[in-house]
Amino acid sequence: MSKILVVDDEVDLEILIKQKFRKQIRQNEYEFVFAINGKDALEKLVDIPDMDIVLSDINMPEMDGLTLLTKLNELNPLLKSVMVSAYGDMDNIRTAMNRGAFDFITKPIDFKDLTITMEKTLKHARQLKETLKAIKENNILKMYVDENVLNFMGSQEYEATIMANENIEATVMFIDLCGFTAISENTTPDVVVTMLNTYFDVMVKEILAQEGHIDKFIGDAIMAVFKGDYHLDRAIDAALAVRDQINARPAADDSTKFQPKVSIGIKSGEMISGNIGSSDLKRLDYTVIGDNVNTAARLQDAAGENQIIISESCYEQVKESFQCKKVGSINMKNKASPITVYEVLE
Repeated sequence: MSKILVVDDEVDLEILIKQKFRKQIRQNEYEFVFAINGKDALEKLVDIPDMDIVLSDINMPEMDGLTLLTKLNELNPLLKSVMVSAYGDMDNIRTAMNRGAFDFITKPIDFKDLTITMEKTLKHARQLKETLKAIKENNILKMYVDENVLNFMGSQEYEATIMANENIEATVMFIDLCGFTAISENTTPDVVVTMLNTYFDVMVKEILAQEGHIDKFIGDAIMAVFKGDYHLDRAIDAALAVRDQINARPAADDSTKFQPKVSIGIKSGEMISGNIGSSDLKRLDYTVIGDNVNTAARLQDAAGENQIIISESCYEQVKESFQCKKVGSINMKNKASPITVYEVLE
C-alpha cells in the first residue's frame, strides 16, 4: 500500500480525492492522509514516518508549501513531493523545483494527470528505497562474510566471482563536509549523528542518481566509485549536484548554526578492485585501491569550501563538457613532482 500525504487548506479537496480514488482506497492500493497546512503536515509525518510521497498546495495559512518543502528536506531528504499551483504561478513553481520538488501539477486539478504524476513519483520513491535497502543489506553481509557463508550462497563459480581481484578503469570521488569536525567536538552525540546522516542522505541521493557506488563512509567524508560508460562525467555531474544541494540547505536550526559546505576531489584511471581486510577477523571490504584512489583523496584535501578539484589528465577528458579553471600546481605526498589541478565550475 502506498501512503500519500495531501496538504491543502481547501477541505473540499479531501472529499474529492476520496471520491476519485475510492476504488484504489478500497483495494488498499492507496492510503491518503490529509493535512490543512505545512505545520499540520509535519505533525502528521512525525506520527506516520513511513509516508511515501507528499502532495502539497503552495498557498496555505500558517506554513505555506514552499516552507514545508524546505522542512521536508531537513526531515527526510528521500521523501518526494509533488507541488500544486495555480496557472501562471511560475515563480513559485521554479522556487519549488529549486528546493527539491519532484514534480508539480496545476489547479484546477486534472485527476488523470494527478494519477499519472502520483504513480511516477511513487515508482521513483520505491526505487530509491529499494536501492538504499540493497546497499544496507550488502554492507551488513560484508561485515560477516566468511568461507562457509560463501559456500552456502552458491557455486564455486559464484565464489570465484565474489573473491575476484582485478584491474579496472573507474573514477573515485571523495567528498568531505567542511568544518564538521569542530561541530562534533562541541555538540551532543545525538545532534552530531542526526546532522551528519541528514547530510549524507543528500549526498547519497545524488551519487546514486548518477549510478555511483558508495564505497565507504569515512568519518564526515564519503568515498564513492563510478564504473562503466562515461564514469568520469557521471562523477562530476554527481559532484556538482551534491555541492548545489548542500549549498541549498539552510543553516542548522540549533545552537551550532552550522552551514554545510563540501570539498570534493575526483580522479579517474586504473585501480585495483578486490576484497581488502582481515580474513582472521572475518572483515573483508570489497573496495578499490591504488595511486589514483590516493590521489583523489589528496585532491579533496587540497580543495577548499565549495571546490571540486580534478587532475590535469581528467581535465583533458572533460574540458569540452564542463567549465573548469586552472588552479595551479600542488605538491602531493609520495609524488616526485607537483601536479597541475583544475577546479570544476559548472
